[in-house]
Order: sequence, then structure tokens, then C-alpha cells
Amino acid sequence: MADQPASEGGPKPAPVVIKKYANRRLYNTATSAYVTLDHLSQMVKDKTDFVVYDAKTGDDITRSVLTQIIFEEESKGGQTLLPIPFLRQLISFYGDSLQGVVPQYLEMSMMQFARNQEQMRGYMQNAFGFNPFQQFESMGKQNMAMFEKFNPFGTGAGSPAANGAAEPAKPQASAAAPEKEAAIDDLKRKLDELQGQLAELSKKTS
Repeated sequence: MADQPASEGGPKPAPVVIKKYANRRLYNTATSAYVTLDHLSQMVKDKTDFVVYDAKTGDDITRSVLTQIIFEEESKGGQTLLPIPFLRQLISFYGDSLQGVVPQYLEMSMMQFARNQEQMRGYMQNAFGFNPFQQFESMGKQNMAMFEKFNPFGTGAGSPAANGAAEPAKPQASAAAPEKEAAIDDLKRKLDELQGQLAELSKKTS
């Protein structure tokens, strides 16, 4: 019998029963096979509901097993989900007067986030494409190309000096020099005019 996720309509199927034995082995009673924490993690992602019982005592240990799955996922490295400040804050609520409120608050927050996750995925895809990090990298390369193109010193990767052709580039630099000097002179003139206007305004207000 294969694991079946909960259907959209109709009665909710009974959760799959997982038994945990003293040797820490997990037994899926629906498939009659031993499973691992990775398998249970995939069942959660597939929205297959399950409960875990201690095979000896019959106690419901679903919470501790789910917590163990989170621990295993966080220990794998890479991109984690639980920031250290969040973990510290969560631990500080144990024994606090607000401890009874925290579970409901976290559950409501995660349910709200789950309801909006498809919209968030659509927004990210429309804004950045399938991989926003590739989009950021492409934008960075474009900005660098523009910088190298307009770099007056010609030291960028696309400059003649970087390509071993510095000598032929000198006449072009010399031809562009008068234009740059004219632009600087024009900027100085505008600054002088602005300074004069400020001086006149100061005399009128004094």
C-alpha cells in the first residue's frame, strides 16, 4: 500500500501509522517496510499525514520524531531555516508565562505563510525568473560592463590596456581629452554661477 496524500475534497484519510522500536528503527505499517527519517521528511513534503507511536509503550511520539527530522535537516548544512536568534528566543519561552500562547501563535503564523506561499513563488518567478540569484549575477555583470565602457582611465577588463593594446588606444584618449576638459570647465562655470547666486541671496537677507 503506497503512501497517499490527503485529497482536496472528501473525508480526510486516516494518518499512516509509524511504529518506533527499541532499536530506533521506524516501521511503516501501511507499506509493511522499515523507513528512515529522510523518508518521513519526504512524506511531510508530500503532505502525507502520519503519526508515530512507541512500539513498546504505545505512546504518541510524533512530536519528538518531527523535531528530530528538523534537527537532521538543520545539521545537513547549506541553507537552514531556523536563525540562531529565533532559536534563542524560542528557548527563552520555555517556562515563561507566555509558553502556552507561543504554540498557537507560531501555528497561525505558519498557516498564514503557507496560504501565501504560492503567491510568493509566483511573485519571485515573475520578478526574477526561475533563479533570482542568476538574475542578480546577470545584473552585476551588466553594471560592470557599463562601468568598464565609460571608465576614463581604461583599466577595465574590456579596455585596450587589459587586452595588451595600450599603444593604439593613446590617440583615442588624446582625442577625447578636449571634450573632458570642456565638461570640467562647464562644471566649474556652473559652480561659480551658483556661488554667485548664493552670495546675492545672502546680501538680500542680511
